[in-house]
Amino acid sequence: MQYTLGDSVRYIDDFLIYYAIALALFAAFTLIYTWITPHREFVLIRSGNVAAAISMGGAMIGFSLPLSAALEYSVNLADMVLFAVVATVVQLATFFIARALLPGLPQSIEQGNVAKAIFSAALAIAVGQLNAAALVY
Repeated sequence: MQYTLGDSVRYIDDFLIYYAIALALFAAFTLIYTWITPHREFVLIRSGNVAAAISMGGAMIGFSLPLSAALEYSVNLADMVLFAVVATVVQLATFFIARALLPGLPQSIEQGNVAKAIFSAALAIAVGQLNAAALVY
């Protein structure tokens, strides 16, 4: 079967709706994550704290992996939002697991401890990848 430009353009409204909602979900996750964590990520990042940028970046990637899988595999918008909520809960739980494994993690990030930030980011990304892989129908 041959597709034309018209075939692609016909679905641009669906793309825009899904993409806009995905961006809103990403923003909501970022806000929730920064509210839950005891350190102020964006203040630290603005001041040049590399550890905060690594840790926050890992959480954002860890969330975006299952969100992108939900975009790809969901059967409707409600389904996508549901799995985005699950991904949010999983990433928040991952942060608390990292805190349990690395006592004083928030303070270490505030102090610029890159080793702990990398571990935290790697854990968030790994868990996010597993979460994404589990979203197959």
